[in-house]
Amino acid sequence: MTIESHPLQPFLPSNARVLMLGSFPPPRARWSMDFFYPNYINDMWRIMGHIFFADRQHFVDETHRTFRLNLIIPFLEAKGIALYDTATSVRRLKDNASDKFLETAESTDIHALTNRLPHLQAIATTGQKATETLLETLQFHSGAIEPPAIGSYTPFQLHNRPLRFYRMPSTSRAYPLPLDKKADHYVRMFRELGMLEST
Repeated sequence: MTIESHPLQPFLPSNARVLMLGSFPPPRARWSMDFFYPNYINDMWRIMGHIFFADRQHFVDETHRTFRLNLIIPFLEAKGIALYDTATSVRRLKDNASDKFLETAESTDIHALTNRLPHLQAIATTGQKATETLLETLQFHSGAIEPPAIGSYTPFQLHNRPLRFYRMPSTSRAYPLPLDKKADHYVRMFRELGMLEST
């Protein structure tokens, strides 16, 4: 079975305080832009718009059924949000975007990523597959780590560096939770990290 390498470079702003990790991009045919969470029916960028701009359409280009990358990049850089995935290569057991048909061929070197982020406070996974893969990777580096409940975090140390491991709900519409309820979990994380003012 063909091994598929990650098509994107990690997005790592030097001021990043949180590294958000998904599982792996969907097949290229489902991309609406050349960036993370590219599937037009994935709600990551609607959730971000809802949280930070009180407008879930803020990053959405409805006319072209894509997202406004010219707004997304400066937003992530200003807020200190880094993005990548927990696998650098995978095997697709079916030709779709479902995590349950992804088999990790090579996990991301989390230690190497975090070394490039001197202000990092937390790593957040954005779905079950990403959570499982990260846990396997962290066990190797840090010993036993308890998986957090969705919307919460577990403190851990990565090579003597204190961090938080947040487990966020998937932004895929296949995950059965309304957008505003998913956003509530992300809001809590950003507030706890001091990246969003309390209201």
